[in-house]
Amino acid sequence: MAAWCWCVLLLSGLQTLSAHVDFFTSIGNKCFLWSLTCLCHLHVEFSSSLTNDALRHLVVMTNLSDLFHSGQMTDLLYTEKDLVTSLKDYIRAEENKLERVKRWADKLDSLSTSATQDPEGFLGHPVNAFKLMKRLNTEWGDLENLVLSDTTDGFISNLTIQRQHFPTDEDQTGAAKALLRLQDTYRLDANTISTGDLPGVKHKSQMTVEDCYELAKIAYSEADYYHTELWMAQALKQLDQGEVSTLDKVTILDYLSYAIYQQGEIPRALELTKRLLELDPEHQRAKGNLKYFEFQLEKQRKDAEEETTKEKEEREEPDITEEKKKKKKKSQTKSTFQLIPERKKYEMLCRGEGIKMTPRRQSRLFCRYYDNNHNPKYVLSPVKQQDEWDRPYIVRYIDIISDKEIETVKKLAKPRLRRATISNPITGVLETASYRISKSAWLTGYEHPVIEIINQRIEDLTGLEMDTAEELQVANYGVGGQYEPHFDFGRKDEPDAFKELGTGNRIATWLFYMSDVAAGGATVFPDVGAAVWPQKGTAVFWYNLFANGEGDYSTRHAACPVLVGNKWVSNKWIHERGQEWRRPCGLTENE
Repeated sequence: MAAWCWCVLLLSGLQTLSAHVDFFTSIGNKCFLWSLTCLCHLHVEFSSSLTNDALRHLVVMTNLSDLFHSGQMTDLLYTEKDLVTSLKDYIRAEENKLERVKRWADKLDSLSTSATQDPEGFLGHPVNAFKLMKRLNTEWGDLENLVLSDTTDGFISNLTIQRQHFPTDEDQTGAAKALLRLQDTYRLDANTISTGDLPGVKHKSQMTVEDCYELAKIAYSEADYYHTELWMAQALKQLDQGEVSTLDKVTILDYLSYAIYQQGEIPRALELTKRLLELDPEHQRAKGNLKYFEFQLEKQRKDAEEETTKEKEEREEPDITEEKKKKKKKSQTKSTFQLIPERKKYEMLCRGEGIKMTPRRQSRLFCRYYDNNHNPKYVLSPVKQQDEWDRPYIVRYIDIISDKEIETVKKLAKPRLRRATISNPITGVLETASYRISKSAWLTGYEHPVIEIINQRIEDLTGLEMDTAEELQVANYGVGGQYEPHFDFGRKDEPDAFKELGTGNRIATWLFYMSDVAAGGATVFPDVGAAVWPQKGTAVFWYNLFANGEGDYSTRHAACPVLVGNKWVSNKWIHERGQEWRRPCGLTENE
């Protein structure tokens, strides 16, 4: 093609976006058409790739019309050469972008194909759940910036529509916190989680340096320097082991040293800062931190010397010193002394490290066929019942709900699942709480025959009136989902806990397990050391109140975080009203 044609076509291509297609068609370069379908803002990138000389020659050509001499023609040859060079640079840049898009598509195609074969199993792995949130909230946005919009392909318009359903920053933060919660409860080190070596996993998933860094950044934004240290250290470890990443060690060391400093470990923070400066001697913040850390260490050294001198003086006044130490110790421990034991017992029970029953107590637990005092429905086909614990008395019913019934309940509940709420002890109003992380829905008996059948089954086996019971609550605990220690019944200092219902206190709890859980998810009773593990098709039952109406404080219980898998439960809270003749008071005050 003649040089002047190149120039005219190129000029028109720079003037309007619509002329780009004609331009590419003119030069017959299929690679450009391929690039155009994936990338927009072509006129901006293309024009910026042209040299100043080329643009100057274009202006000259439009002004000279058809009056060309040899010198100008020579200039055109060089202009064309510059244009070809620019075109090749542009092609290389676009092909590089397209190759990145192809690699991304191939990776996600393989991942999504594997994941959709067993969605619940895949999402049951906490790392998969976190990475899904991260991909949709962060990485797809990066891809959008790379590809930008091209209306002929419709990719961006479709992505924009779908983005309204994507997780938000809050969702990604929630997934990260769930992962950190699991790490603490089940005492998992960062490397175990990063390599995906979790118990009961079907879909092993590893975390990249970027994943570890992102998790650490979320912890950092919450001023959680303990987890910031753990995950920045893991990211650094993987970089040291040779993992290829877009992140550099300087960035990670910057965060890591600060997180360690915030925890009071100045010598380690100083050591990491020195390592950072070896990689980047001109890092201004690190240079400032180095001086500050050295100053703090010197100050600590002087304080230690003064403390040594002070201790010598205190040895001369032992009585006064001991009194001061006692007061100091009391002030330090009084505020948290009562909070630590329950949390520790709760986490131990979740890990299966709970209090073990004595052989004598265990010998009093039995399995039996149960018909609830010759109930006509169960005389010929009694249900299997086993004792789980003696005080409080907890029983489990085996094969008490069928797979078909479970699927019906889940199908009815799924469209209505919302963040689970708790009853405010002061106002009685239902509200969300950070210690209860699950989604729940309420199902009434008149909605579907299966719900009515389930309600009647509970009444037949417990002998308690269901008309005053709450609706069947269905709850789904995903990875990290939990319900920290709580009482089901209202205490004396909560007189209005269930006032709106008008049916009295919660006398008993019936809990169906509608799924098995690969790891975690136990129902634990920290005060007594009981742990009941999920088993699909079973249900557990216990009384929250004694026969005299007083609360049984040993029933304080919790739902442990789901480590791997998906936990479905449904429960029925049974109230006092209507039970006067079904569970009467005893002959003595304490019965």
